[in-house]
Amino acid sequence: MTSHAWKDHAARLADTAAHRGSRWYAPIATTPRHRFVPRWWQADGGAWTLRDGTTDEPAWFRAAYSDRTLVTRIGTTHADHAPEGSRATGRPTSSSTLPGLVVAMLRHARIAADSHVLDVGTGSGYSAGVMSAYLGDEHVTSVDIDPYLTQIAAQRLAGIDRHPDIVTLDATGPLPGAYDRIVSMVSVRPIPPSWLAALNPGGRLVTTVTNTTLIITADKTTDGGAVGRVERDRAGFMATRSGGDYPPPASTFDAVRELDGDTVTTGRYPVLDVTEAWDLQSMLELTAPDIQHHFEQRPDGQRTAWMLHADGSWARATGHRGNPPTVHQSGPRRLWDILETIRHRLNMSGDLPVRGAKVTINPEGTITLHRGHWTAVIAK
Repeated sequence: MTSHAWKDHAARLADTAAHRGSRWYAPIATTPRHRFVPRWWQADGGAWTLRDGTTDEPAWFRAAYSDRTLVTRIGTTHADHAPEGSRATGRPTSSSTLPGLVVAMLRHARIAADSHVLDVGTGSGYSAGVMSAYLGDEHVTSVDIDPYLTQIAAQRLAGIDRHPDIVTLDATGPLPGAYDRIVSMVSVRPIPPSWLAALNPGGRLVTTVTNTTLIITADKTTDGGAVGRVERDRAGFMATRSGGDYPPPASTFDAVRELDGDTVTTGRYPVLDVTEAWDLQSMLELTAPDIQHHFEQRPDGQRTAWMLHADGSWARATGHRGNPPTVHQSGPRRLWDILETIRHRLNMSGDLPVRGAKVTINPEGTITLHRGHWTAVIAK
């Protein structure tokens, strides 16, 4: 490969992910993203197929310099270590975030040229490389819980002569310094108190809330908390984890796939894939946290959505597109009814209060959202 080749690709990516007047344009245009993702996992029919860029340079460059996320780790298996031709199943546990979203998170952070920034979630190391290109190595610290991720990210960063401080630790615990900005490329719920403690006076944090697409920006207050808002744009990040993989779910959909349930009713609204209705999913997560979702559509147009919670509540709704579904529910709560209450609110007002809500975070990390007469609290 030639240096000229990747620079042309990176320049086109910068045109997509930023704009020529942005402070982040040059860092995107001068960071060889392909060096951070020589191999990655590509979604393939419900599983993941290994892609090796070094064996197909044109495909490697197309993937690395497109504005999309490249998954680098499934469960405990990093693409770097997978045998050629591998397929994997499981949840993504690391990635190289799409550059446009990296730029959006950095823009929300309002980073100055002399800011000391903590990058939470090193992942491939690409985000830390972009920050170092603008701020200089001495102003960037990046942390991740996985020692291989931090080791290989530091190695690949050094290979392009960037040397931010890369630290292996659990970012929800004590942090190694004090920062003007904390930018998280993983999601949390609630805010780790250590983040607030590590923010300098007037410092700013940017993060997303686990299982939602809510971007929270907040500035530190004199009481050790922070105030801000939920931004109008959206982002989804993997949740922080304490081990090599996420714990398995307490229940699986197979257990309730065909059960009759305690009640069988006709739903008010057609079946939809809740995970693709981002504001609806976010509002539902704040109302009834930790619901699992599964959605299937048959060739004849019949749609089925399942909802499942560890408390034993479950729901299954089946119907054709546009038609009221048949709804089976059981357990201590009626999950589909909760969802339909939120959908009714959306239909009546044309909006949900999650976007643009004011945010207050106390020193213990509890988040309170408020917009109009609506309030939600995100705590442990």
